Amino acid sequence: MKNLLNLFLAFSLVSFSCTDHNETATENLILQNPKTEISLPLAGNAYSSKHLESETITDNGIENWTDSNETFTAYFRIFKPGTFQISVEESVEVSGKAEVEFSIGNEIKKVTFNSSKKAVIIGNWKINQEGYVALKIKGISKIGDRFPSINRLKISSADYDGKISFVPNNEGNFYHWGRRGPSVHLNYPIPENTNAEWFYNEITVPENEDKIGSYFMANGFGEGYFGIQVNSSTERRVLFSVWSPFTTDDPKSIPESHKIKMLKKGENVHTGEFGNEGSGGQSYLKYNWKAGTTYKFLLRGFPNGDNSTTYTAYFYAPELNKWMLIASFSRPQTNTYLKRFHSFLENFIPEQGDLSRKVLFNNQWICDEKGNWTELNSARFTNDNTGAKEYRMDFSGGTEKNYFYLKNGGFFNDFTTPKTTFTRPLNNKKPEITLSTLP
Repeated sequence: MKNLLNLFLAFSLVSFSCTDHNETATENLILQNPKTEISLPLAGNAYSSKHLESETITDNGIENWTDSNETFTAYFRIFKPGTFQISVEESVEVSGKAEVEFSIGNEIKKVTFNSSKKAVIIGNWKINQEGYVALKIKGISKIGDRFPSINRLKISSADYDGKISFVPNNEGNFYHWGRRGPSVHLNYPIPENTNAEWFYNEITVPENEDKIGSYFMANGFGEGYFGIQVNSSTERRVLFSVWSPFTTDDPKSIPESHKIKMLKKGENVHTGEFGNEGSGGQSYLKYNWKAGTTYKFLLRGFPNGDNSTTYTAYFYAPELNKWMLIASFSRPQTNTYLKRFHSFLENFIPEQGDLSRKVLFNNQWICDEKGNWTELNSARFTNDNTGAKEYRMDFSGGTEKNYFYLKNGGFFNDFTTPKTTFTRPLNNKKPEITLSTLP
């Protein structure tokens, strides 16, 4: 960079080597008076190549790293091109020496760490376009039992004066939420003064988008949610939950007068309580649903006239060619028809937050208490606090052909402006369901 030498001063390195022998001496000099400088905590912004099996990313960043086959990738997003110097702020003491490779794209730089705890400059990278930057960290060799622990990276620039998106700290447990990635939602408005007793929706998860940890929620309502999950490599679920009117994360603290009551459940459906994100009644059916197949969801909600409301969920599996009852719950202290219709997509496993996932929604309908069906073809896109704070920008939603879609995770570059409203073409395909014959 022009006049760059005037912006640097000498800085002592533990040991440094670079694969590009034409690198200038400025690689070894710390940048002074940068226009932009951030401290990137790896605890909230890095991922292990082992994903679920790894325990090497903690609240202290990368530590207990012994396996040279395990690599890490740290992510941050820039909003225009620039040249960035990246440093290890402080390396935790290692026994002997360890050589570590850092790369962005095809540009590789190598650093040798010894037992010093001084900061280490890795090098400079010129990034030519807006979007996410993926810095890969790879262990080359070590003398001793482990590679260095790395808590934070310092990212500085003399020519970039824009915003950088990343998870800055762990306030509000944001390392957890930030590594999960942003949750995204579609909110379906309905005509005013409608007593919506039924809510119908269809989901298709495209092939290869069914990552472990995904919850594809079809029928969200004011008091709960209903959709499908990928719980592990061998287990998938149809999940239906209703929140208690008593606000708590501990289901054991709910008084009897505010507990969700199970009225009935389908064959092989598990029921119980849930906590941590509100509390209430939960039901799920272990069912090996398939990516690329369209599944149908039907929810009923109506007031009982005694200050309680009944919610019932039905799931249609084309493999079985029938509607299945998931469960029916009574919610006390509640007197309402269905309201606040929405769908969402989330990842509930932080180690999987660097993987992208996508879902398609189609043919949304409501039916009022008199049996009149109305198609819903408008949806407002929103995201959660992780996206609203712009800690993560890999969120998207809108229309695709005749579908609404949601996408998150994986650090893709094209994001959707939150609170945008989208309209899909009308299908005019009213659900062919004989409600009186449902199980």
